[in-house]
Amino acid sequence: MRIPDLSDAETALLDEMHGLLSDAILAHQGSLPFDRYMELALSAPGLGYYANGRRKFGESGDFITAPEASPLFSRCLAHQLAECLEKCGGAAVLEIGAGSGRMAAEMLAQLELLHGLPQRYLILELSAALQEEQHAALASRVPHLLSRVEWLKRLPDRGFSGVIVANELLDAMPVHRFRRSAGSWQELSVGLQDQMLVDRWGALQTPGIAEHLQAVWPDDRVVAEGYTSEINLRLRPWMRALSETLQRGYLIVIDYGYTQHEYYHPERRQGTFICHFRHRAFSDPYLLPGLQDMTANVDFTALANAGLEAGFALAGFSTQAHFLIDNGLDRLLGLSDPSDVRRHTEMVQGAKTLTLPSEMGERFKVLAMVRGAESELTGFRSRDLRERL
Repeated sequence: MRIPDLSDAETALLDEMHGLLSDAILAHQGSLPFDRYMELALSAPGLGYYANGRRKFGESGDFITAPEASPLFSRCLAHQLAECLEKCGGAAVLEIGAGSGRMAAEMLAQLELLHGLPQRYLILELSAALQEEQHAALASRVPHLLSRVEWLKRLPDRGFSGVIVANELLDAMPVHRFRRSAGSWQELSVGLQDQMLVDRWGALQTPGIAEHLQAVWPDDRVVAEGYTSEINLRLRPWMRALSETLQRGYLIVIDYGYTQHEYYHPERRQGTFICHFRHRAFSDPYLLPGLQDMTANVDFTALANAGLEAGFALAGFSTQAHFLIDNGLDRLLGLSDPSDVRRHTEMVQGAKTLTLPSEMGERFKVLAMVRGAESELTGFRSRDLRERL
């Protein structure tokens, strides 16, 4: 992909980000671990992709999330949240990384209709720019419920009771990248050559990668030359932190990803890492740092195992399509007025985007974990795939 036409502001941001990354590489003796590079490119204050105030979501951004595709997503999810809150006696919802704020606004509106409003709706959001966007969305959609919403910079203290929700969050967590070369494993770092960002492949350095690879491939001789993929080493500490926060309730994670067997399938030999800019997908992590999104699919097996190790129990694993259908998608779609042809058509098309296998329906998964509450949930009634994890 060639560099697209950029505005003066985008060019200036790209230059600043390149300078920041160059300094970080030099400070690490010319070789910066890829996960740290990805972290800076996405989250560096004022410059990182999620911290610089550029439009990210929707048609005018770089990609479309499920809440942007249709309000039906958030309304169905609200039905699951209402059930969870009732089962655990929780008084709060915590959304980690609320994006544009559209999901929070739509869920609060639906929870109000269900007479299931939480006393508090907490949003953990580190980006000041996204906080402003979320506040505007909530003020526009549910201004009378704004008093229930509180923004946090860190997880609540121990003793939280309720539901924690993370939608399309984990795919943006920094990952380590590795490959098989000349009969050995190598780890990717980022270097500089003629002031350009370049790959630096070398021996494994980061603790935890070798153990992970040994667990996935006990006999690594079966791995093809050049096989490349990634690992998210932050899942375990993330789950431990949530376990320390959540005394009683549920964690619901929705994202695109695979079970570990599918993730590291021999035919997926280039891994899942991908970048997005203006609705175009490409693989070069060095093209537009600070302007481009960078993601990797979620290893749901690793996520579930991390949760079990942290003291959670598994409450369900399914595709997004089955989860939404079990939570009333058909009924909610039926509430759309067919006489309003344009609106009804939008709702039908949105439902297709959320559920068709060729769209989000199969590629996106839902994992629920529970602590101190009943484990049976409506969203996994018709198809629970936990045996595949």
